[in-house]
Amino acid sequence: MPPLISVVIPVRNGHGTIGRCLEAAFASTFADFEVVVADDCSTDDTAAIVERFPRARLVRLLEHKGAAGARNAGAAVASGEILFFIDADCLLQRDAIANAARAMTGVDPRTVVGGTYTLAAPGENFFGRFQSAFIHHSETKYVGAPDYIASHALVIRNETFRATGGFPERFMPIIEDVEYAHRLRRTGHKLVMDPSILVAHVFDFTLRRSLRNAFKKSRFWTRYSLHNKDVFTDSGTASFELKAATAVLGLTVLLVAMWAICGGTGWLWPLPFLWAANLGVSFGLLRAYHRAGGIALLVPALLYYFAVYPVPVGLGAVVGILEYPRKGIL
Repeated sequence: MPPLISVVIPVRNGHGTIGRCLEAAFASTFADFEVVVADDCSTDDTAAIVERFPRARLVRLLEHKGAAGARNAGAAVASGEILFFIDADCLLQRDAIANAARAMTGVDPRTVVGGTYTLAAPGENFFGRFQSAFIHHSETKYVGAPDYIASHALVIRNETFRATGGFPERFMPIIEDVEYAHRLRRTGHKLVMDPSILVAHVFDFTLRRSLRNAFKKSRFWTRYSLHNKDVFTDSGTASFELKAATAVLGLTVLLVAMWAICGGTGWLWPLPFLWAANLGVSFGLLRAYHRAGGIALLVPALLYYFAVYPVPVGLGAVVGILEYPRKGIL
């Protein structure tokens, strides 16, 4: 008999996505699983939507604890031998739970398996398709030894989760799963990425939301990386490619400014070499965009990734550097 799998979903004010999330979960081809939804004090009708699904187990938190606290609360009541964490704006693919069960079969109990977003994102606008392909590529580069496993598709034995203390509840938002994955690895657990465990993320991004998301993630990740002393590590979405693209755009602006102020073409000669190196470093990502949507996605994604997206990433990094001495990682 396959093990019982508990799909744990934290949610707060998830009116727009929780229904679709549960519909996708219960459409799974896998037989033996339960769904636990931890409602983090929603002020909308999230709980009422969850209650429309009789098979879903609803846990209501009495005080707002954030995504990490909600995940821990959901895991605390889960019955499954294996926990499968996803987010309320993620849609499990029909075979995702079955693939998670297969990935956990016969492996060392200290193995933790991760999934990722779908490469293509049908139904999403450009910004959602850009983000989905970017995250898929970034998280699947090192299948056998990823730097972290994200909570949008994290599979772990219940016993292991309880023994390791779960997600940090007093921590910066967004990257609490990175801290947990790093803690797991430091304590002898093996992290594995399985690209067949897929969720489709509902982004609903506009240009503003895309840029704000990049700024926020960069801000908190910079503080964490300074604390962790791994600023230059090629770590998932905090990838070497993105760091290089941000540095090249910053150097380009600086050199063009110096040319405008001081005159002389000497300031501009490094630019072709910088941008050629930038293209070379990001070749794998650009190929992922092509696989996700052909030339129609590749061309605007290339322009956005090199000329626009690094701006909020760089600004977020600057703010994170300035904040770190005062705020640390809390």
